[in-house]
Order: sequence, then structure tokens, then C-alpha cells
Amino acid sequence: MATLLGIDEAGRGAVLGPLVLAGVKIDKKDESKLKTLGVKDSKLLSRKQREILYPKVKEIAKDYVVVKVPAKEIDELRERINLNKIEAMKIGEILNVMKADHAIIDAPQVSTDKFKAIVKSYTNAKTKLQCENYADMNHVTCAAASILAKVERDWEVDAITKEVNFDVGVGYPSDERAVNFVKKALKEKKFLEHIRFSWVTVSDIIEQKEQRSLSDF
Repeated sequence: MATLLGIDEAGRGAVLGPLVLAGVKIDKKDESKLKTLGVKDSKLLSRKQREILYPKVKEIAKDYVVVKVPAKEIDELRERINLNKIEAMKIGEILNVMKADHAIIDAPQVSTDKFKAIVKSYTNAKTKLQCENYADMNHVTCAAASILAKVERDWEVDAITKEVNFDVGVGYPSDERAVNFVKKALKEKKFLEHIRFSWVTVSDIIEQKEQRSLSDF
């Protein structure tokens, strides 16, 4: 029986917390089971719906894997490779572990052929690769992976909120709560391990902070 692997991520653009990637491998005949469950791109589901589907997806899956890349590791990797290559490298790790016949990968908004070539450079798997933009909307296995990635990412952000005793929101630069947390953490020099310093949002905050300090003289 041919196996199909869907791969997607959550938290790519976030300013804090991990990038989370998930792979869901199924027997191709089980695609219909995921569709019957109501599996769709995680962005089209409420948090409650995602968390209800999360264990059900795992039950149908032949295998699954979740990879978390902490903020500090992202910053360290970005000193030598860009975010697309970081994502491709982690996808390569998933492909090596899952060993499926055919993988459908939700690619970032770049040339899918170029991204596919980068992924291939990070894997020795013999899997047939299919890289698509919006694959999580068009392929149910990718949608299943998007649910696992998003649920795990949400739980990571919940844990950060609890640890720092501050509502960090969803952790994206567009979320004022996340930006306020970054400002607070930088000022107090606490919980810095959760922040992606290689993000321009953080650089801008640091620059503004330094300019204010200079104007105090």
C-alpha cells in the first residue's frame, strides 16, 4: 500500500517561541477518513476544533512526527542560512525519519521548484517530493500536519505565557501583546530565550531603546 506524507509548519513568522513542523504519514486509502473527520487547513478551524481533531488525526495516521525549533536555535542557524533553508533542513529530517513513498510539502511563498531543490539537498530519502504553495488548503494530509503543528505551537505559547506570567498573545509581530512582552523582556533582561533576536521587529525595538538612552544624556 502506497504511503502519503503531509508536511506543514506553524510559527514561521513569529517573533517568539518555536517554529513547529509536523509530518503525518498515512496509507493513501485513508485520505477519505481524514476528509470524513472534517480535517482542513488549521487556519480555517477554531482552536477547539483543532484540539478535538488532534488525537483523531493521530489515530488515523500510520505514523507522525513533530519537530520543534526553539527561538535560540533559529537565531543561531540564521547566522549562516536563511529561514527557508532552516525550514527545508527540518523537512529533510522529517523525510529521513518517515520514509514515505510520496510527500506533499506546504512550501513557503518562494519558487516551489527552488524550495524542492533545497529540501532534496537536506535528505537522503527516496521519497517522491511534491512542494506546493497552499498545500495545506489543497491536500488533506498537509491539512492534518498543519493541525498537529498548530496545536503543538499553541501549547508551546501557552507554556511561555504561564512561565513569564504575561500574556504574549499568539507570538507574532502583528500582535501587540507579543511586542509588549519583547519590550518588557529586553528591559528586564529576563526570559530572553523565548525571543527571536534575528527578527527585524526585535532589532527595531533594541534600536529605539538605544536611541532613547542616548537622548537621556
